[in-house]
Amino acid sequence: MKKIIDLVSSRIFVFALAVLLQLVWLVALAWGMRNISATVGWIMNILSLFLVLWLVNKKINPSYKLAWTILILVIPVFGAIVYLLFGESRVAKKMTRESEAVLNEIGNYFKEDPGTRAELQDIDLGVSIQSAYIRDYAGFPLHKNTTTKYYPVGDTMFVDMLEEIKKAEHFIFLEYFIIHDGRMWREILQVLEEKVKEGVDVRLIYDDMGCVTTLPHRYYKELQKKGIKCAAFNPVRPVLNIILNNRDHRKILVIDGHTGFTGGINLADEYINEDVRFGHWKDTGVMLHGEGVWNLTVMFLQMWAVITRTRSHLPAYGPYIYHPEEFENDGFVQPYGDSPLDNEIVGENVYLNIINQAKRYVYICTPYLIIDNEMMTALCLASKKGVDVRIVTPGIPDKKMVFLLTQSYYEQLLEAGVRIFQYTPGFIHSKSFVCDDEIASVGTINLDYRSLYLHFECAVWMYRSRAVMQVKDDMEDTFPKCREISMRFCRSRNIFVRMAQSILRLFAPML
Repeated sequence: MKKIIDLVSSRIFVFALAVLLQLVWLVALAWGMRNISATVGWIMNILSLFLVLWLVNKKINPSYKLAWTILILVIPVFGAIVYLLFGESRVAKKMTRESEAVLNEIGNYFKEDPGTRAELQDIDLGVSIQSAYIRDYAGFPLHKNTTTKYYPVGDTMFVDMLEEIKKAEHFIFLEYFIIHDGRMWREILQVLEEKVKEGVDVRLIYDDMGCVTTLPHRYYKELQKKGIKCAAFNPVRPVLNIILNNRDHRKILVIDGHTGFTGGINLADEYINEDVRFGHWKDTGVMLHGEGVWNLTVMFLQMWAVITRTRSHLPAYGPYIYHPEEFENDGFVQPYGDSPLDNEIVGENVYLNIINQAKRYVYICTPYLIIDNEMMTALCLASKKGVDVRIVTPGIPDKKMVFLLTQSYYEQLLEAGVRIFQYTPGFIHSKSFVCDDEIASVGTINLDYRSLYLHFECAVWMYRSRAVMQVKDDMEDTFPKCREISMRFCRSRNIFVRMAQSILRLFAPML
């Protein structure tokens, strides 16, 4: 009984019920108007048709267009309303303006060193072109003078995160999709409170939807009382909201401008295997020390300005401000962000560039494999060219319907020679790519439509840095722990499973 009461009184239940009731009311209203007369019905059908024509001509992924077109045509009133509310990536105009203003303000402080670019061009022009794409279309420069350390599990990364936070003397910036009130967060919070007392500038951004079931309502006020500057991204309100789709899925920790962490690891106990939910939880991350942290710092301060409408003097947070000594060099690094503020799908394009660049192998870890035609073509073509393409997905899923959809892509990939592994010990939450012992990307970007098109994301692109081989070694250690998927597995699925997968594939862009 207590569980039922807790559920009914929870934020997520109240929010879901309120949104559902409003959606039902809108559909009922539109349907009622449609039935007033044949003329009104025809007008609404024509409006739905115009919506489809407008959608077809939009510069978005064809799979996304197809899914919404089917829904709108099959259920004209309902489909049109749902699309207008949830199908558009309409971030607030104020958010876009503020974000652009921050980048304009930083100007000369956020430019790439021409010498670094020239050195990479001399080593490998093709790789330099990949990096230049990130600079030109995501706005984040390439760096040297940065060391990298890769973490194959959240357990070990958490230890180093705590140690580095304890060393902070000037500022600590945190930006996370999920924070859960458990051991991991309590230990971090305890250190943050101590640092506030020492005069350290501590700021935290969390995504309100990501924390809707894990933190109390308006938790930011509780932290503000402790002296921690805190803001919730896109607060959840029980009203239909066209920007509800856009979430801050990033995971960023910056200490004093010279040390930074990112990856798939949120601040919750399952990420350090303190709370076992889906077997062993395997996630990955990377620590940077040096100039490359500047990109993460700017990313955080840009989001901080967008949410709080307050500006920071960005040059005061540069990597050398509190570390005047030279940094050790460990290859090339380029932390980058992706956002729905523009129509550039940077996250997917970086992945496509890595796949297309691969000559010997490309290994991929992803919790969700919900890919569009471009990604499917790139993976299959790479394999057909003789590249060893391997993908690791979960053995125990966190979302069964999404896992069923993930498995629906296996057969086509296997036919092209791609090898697929399911992580037998539990759940893979890692978002990692590595190819040819030279290039790797570790971050927050999933292989699904929401991550690639609707969310604020981040990752670190690396070339010939120490972490690249660490990613490869981890992948090779992971394969023996997995079940390799065969064509027989795919073709042995019963007709009902295959039918369910076919239906899910139609609406994959909505999931």
